[in-house]
Parts: sequence; structure tokens; C-alpha cells
Amino acid sequence: MIVQMSFVTLAGPKSDIDRVIDTYLSKYEIQLENALVELNSSGNLLPYVEANPYKDILDKSHALLELMDESIANSPLTDMSVEEATNVINNIDDQIKDLKEEINTLNIRKDKLNEDYDCISPFKNLEYDLKQVLGMNYIKYRFGRVPRDMWDSFQTFINPDLDAVFIDCLVDNDFIWGVYFAPEISIKKVDESFEALHFEQVKIPDNYSGTPAQACMNIAKSISEIDEKIRTVESRISTLVQVNKSHVLSACNRIEIAYGNFDVRKLAACTRDSNIVFHILCGWMATKDALSLQAETENDPNVVCMIDNKTDESKVPPTKLKNPKFAKPFEMYVKMYGLPKYGEFDPTIFVAITYSLLFGAMFGDLGQGLCIFAIGLIVYLLKKIPLAAILSAAGFTSAIFGLLYGSVFGFEGVIPQIWVNPRTSKMNLPIVGSFNTVFVAAILFGVFLILITMIINMVNAFKNKKYADLLIGPNGLTGLIFYASLMAVVILYMSGHSLPGTIVLVIMFVIPLILIALKAPIVNLVQKNKKLFPESAAMYFVEGFFELFEMLLNYFSNTLSFLRVGAFAISHGAMMEVVLTLAGATDGGSPNILVLILGNIFVCGMEGLVVAIQGLRLEYYELFGRFYSGSGKEFKPYSKNIKH
Repeated sequence: MIVQMSFVTLAGPKSDIDRVIDTYLSKYEIQLENALVELNSSGNLLPYVEANPYKDILDKSHALLELMDESIANSPLTDMSVEEATNVINNIDDQIKDLKEEINTLNIRKDKLNEDYDCISPFKNLEYDLKQVLGMNYIKYRFGRVPRDMWDSFQTFINPDLDAVFIDCLVDNDFIWGVYFAPEISIKKVDESFEALHFEQVKIPDNYSGTPAQACMNIAKSISEIDEKIRTVESRISTLVQVNKSHVLSACNRIEIAYGNFDVRKLAACTRDSNIVFHILCGWMATKDALSLQAETENDPNVVCMIDNKTDESKVPPTKLKNPKFAKPFEMYVKMYGLPKYGEFDPTIFVAITYSLLFGAMFGDLGQGLCIFAIGLIVYLLKKIPLAAILSAAGFTSAIFGLLYGSVFGFEGVIPQIWVNPRTSKMNLPIVGSFNTVFVAAILFGVFLILITMIINMVNAFKNKKYADLLIGPNGLTGLIFYASLMAVVILYMSGHSLPGTIVLVIMFVIPLILIALKAPIVNLVQKNKKLFPESAAMYFVEGFFELFEMLLNYFSNTLSFLRVGAFAISHGAMMEVVLTLAGATDGGSPNILVLILGNIFVCGMEGLVVAIQGLRLEYYELFGRFYSGSGKEFKPYSKNIKH
């Protein structure tokens, strides 16, 4: 059902807007509209232009929330003012900022140690004290690396004639790491020679003693100590948040509310009366809530609340749905097609009933239906997924039809057959001869649903004062009389009864068709328009002929579409017969339990999906098209962002 809506306007002193939002609007669901747009007839309105002062503190609160795990985030909240919340967040943020600065300092030291380690580690095999090597006066050294592809040339070059000694320390995939020594007097010439062979120098830190291996061990130990200090500081941050979790969460929640409340100003307008600036807020509310808000603000001298229940085409209310619990999950199917327009018939309950029946008729099995019902119900109770609830309802009707068909997990005869067997029950019809009973039942059910949708369309037309559509049209009174009469004549003929007389048939068939074909000129005649036909009369009748033909074709195709209900009921029984045959359950022997289980799972999964889609297709194409536009706007309450 669609909730009745009202347009509400709130006004008061500009300085009082925060109190109005916090005291009144936070209690109700209201879809705020832009006051400047809605009240554009007033030329002296100005936008409420102010920057949100809570942006920075909101960012700080989000940063604090990221430090909390899920268990902490579920802690109870305490009430506090915006000022108290700001102080709490700033205080905790300052403490955390100091601790993070300490971590940053430690990380800088750690990065420097890692750089030193990367420089020294390739020379671990050098058995010389670094202090002694780096402190030599007459012998110079060069640590570095040579590309591997230059190694053969490098070894050839190093000979007794060169006044230098090279000690290789590490060989990896790309380089040969090592150090060369040369007398101070010839170091310049040696450097030039080594550079020609692509020797790349590496600067070794001069603040380490012992061999390179010992220096690396000392560096690794220092890095480990820094890591431990970092973990300690991080633990202090976690403890700080844990100890203050209730205050932090309450403060963050209060800032969120304050931020959302302030953003309401984006939709507000201001006006000046004498020396006082007033704010104006407006939006859509459920009429029940609007009356409650008006009563609540009646004695407030700083708030004026006005309610407008009149709607026109330029001010169409948003759609807010309110349905019983059993039908609410089916709102998902309705929204997939489109929300009902305000004042239009909400098809949710209709879909809940008809879709469940269609699914059950096509997938009738007591055992499989109960399994689907149980699985869907459990998933819905645990996860609140609407599709699971729809599945549960479909499983329930499947179990009922399975009871009527006498089918349990594909076995027939285990329980008494109350109604028909989809595969074997037949009936004799004139001209057609022997015909499956479920096909006849499916057609009759489809005819019933089509007639119901025509009545719903007429109710919609009456509510919206579209009397021409109510009386004349394929889905109006004339279409209802024609289609109902046609189906009645077919049923009378098929059941062997006598048909109505010629005059009755003319009234039932010919007159409704003529009225439908002449809808436009009849409407123009009633409205006293000078021009009866939109175009030339000849062109109108040509187009009318084809439109009538299309209408009759739609009646025929929509009705026959419901044959698929019987077809899938038969298909389900045939598929289960294949499963029972594969399991050896048709010969009276011991069936293969594993094949039975897997077969039932396969049928439930594959055919269940197909039947679900076919049921939805019947709803959308054969039924919705007759009475439903789905052009409504969704009700989006702003109060969800500002509610305590």
C-alpha cells in the first residue's frame, strides 16, 4: 500500500534552525526538498549559504573509527553535546597524534638502518674490521659492484701489473660485489681503470665497527628493537581507544548528527521580515507524521508548521510503501519494474499472492517445496534477504500444490492425490478432444488474473479521475465486458452449454469494440471539441482497425501465455521421472539414495530458477502492462542521515 503524503513547510528564526532540526525533524522521516525551487513564487528568498564547520572534526572522528574493530564499534552510546563531543575527539586525536609522531620518528630511524644494512650486507664475507679499513691512510679502498656480464673482462684486466687488489664478496644474478685496494699514490689511475669496466662504487657508512657480518648483525638487532618499540606504541594507541571507546563512539555519533543537521541548510531558504531573518524548510512526510509534527510544534513560538495535502501534476509526492510483513519482501520485484506512482495501485500484495501461486503450480512437489520453504526461511531470518523470503513463500505454495498433485520428491502414490496428476490427468473438450487438465486450469487462472488486472486499472482510472480510460479502452469497462464475454462464450461452448442469442452476442462483442475504436471522437464529443478526429477520419479508422487487431492479438497471446504454467508443471513431473529412473526407483527395487539426492538438488536448482523467471515474466508482461506504469519517485527520507 502507498502511504498518504503531505507537503510540510517549517519556518522560524534563522538562528533557531539547529534546534528545529535536532528537536523536531530528527524524530520523523521527511524527504526535504529545495525550498528555493519549491517556493519559487516568492522573489525575496535567498539560499542559506554557510560552510559546514563540522567537516574537520568529522574527518578526525572517521579516522578514530578506523582504529576500532567491529566488537568495539558495537559498544553502547552515551548522550553528549556537540561541544563535549568535539573536546573528546580533539583530546583523543591529540594524544594519538603524539604517539603517531613517535612511531614516525622510529620508522625514520628504521629506514636509515635498513639503508645501511643494504649497503653493508653484500660484503659480509669480507674478514676485515670496517673501522680499520675505513681508517687506512696510505692504502685506499673502493667498495662496489661489477655487472656479471663484465666479469670475464674484469678478471682478465686484473693482473700482477695492475697496482691494485680486488676481493670479491658476493655473486648474485646481476652483479659481482667486492672491494679493491690500491696505494694512495696510484688510486686515481686505478679508479679510472675500474670505472672503464663499469665498476660502480658503494658508499659504506663509517659509524660501524667489526667485520661487515658483525655490523649487519648489530643493525638487525637495532631494527628488531625499533620494531618492538613501534609495537609498544601501537599497543598504547589501541589501549587508548579501547579505554575511551564509549566516549569516542558517542562523540563520533554526535558529530555525524551535527554534520548532517548542518547540511540541511543546503535545502533551506532565508527570507527577511523587518530586521529578523527567517529560515524555511519544506518537504514530504507521511500525513500521519505531518499531523503529529504540527501538533508538537503548535505551542512553540519560534516554529510555524504548515501542511498542504493538495497535490497536482507539478507537485507529485514521492512514493512510500507500507505493506504487511508477508508481502514486504515482494516490494523488491515491484521496484525492479518501477515504483508505483503516488495515487496508483500498489501491486505488492497482488504480486505476493499471484507469484507464489504461479510458482507453486509450476513447481508442485511436497518434499522439494518444504525444503525450499525451510531454506528460504532460515536464510531470511539470519540475513534478512528479501529474495530468501520470496523463495520461502514460493516453497510453501509448491508444497501445497505437491499435496494436490500427490508428489513427494518425485514419488507419486506415496500420498493420496487430492486433485490431478499434471502428466496423466486428461479431459475431453469439443474440437480439441483429449486435453491435459492442468492446461485448462492454467488458462482459466490466467483469464481470472487478466480480469482482475482490468478491474484494478479501472479503479486506478477512477481514483485519478481519468473517466475516459475507466469507461472506454482495452483495459477499461468496454475491454472488460468484451474479454469477459468472450471467455464466457468459450467456456460455455467447451462445457457443452448453449450459447447466448445473436442480440446478446452483439451487445457483448460488437458494441464494446465499436466504443473502443471510437474512443477519441467520443471523448472530443463529450468535451465539446470542434475537432472530433485527431487527423482525417479515414486515417483514424485505418489506424483504429490495426489497433483493434493488435488488441485482440494481445488478448489471445496474454491468455495463451498462461499455458506455460501447465507446461512447467508437466515438465517438473517428467524431470523427476527421469531422476527416479536413473536412481532405479521405478522398478520396485532399492533406489540409489545418492542419485535421488543429487537429482532432487539438480531439479530444484535448475527448474526452480527457470520457474522463478517464468513467474516473474507472467507478472511483468501479461499482468503489469494492463494496469501499472511504475513511474513513481522513491521516498528518500533525509532524517535517516540525522536521526539519533
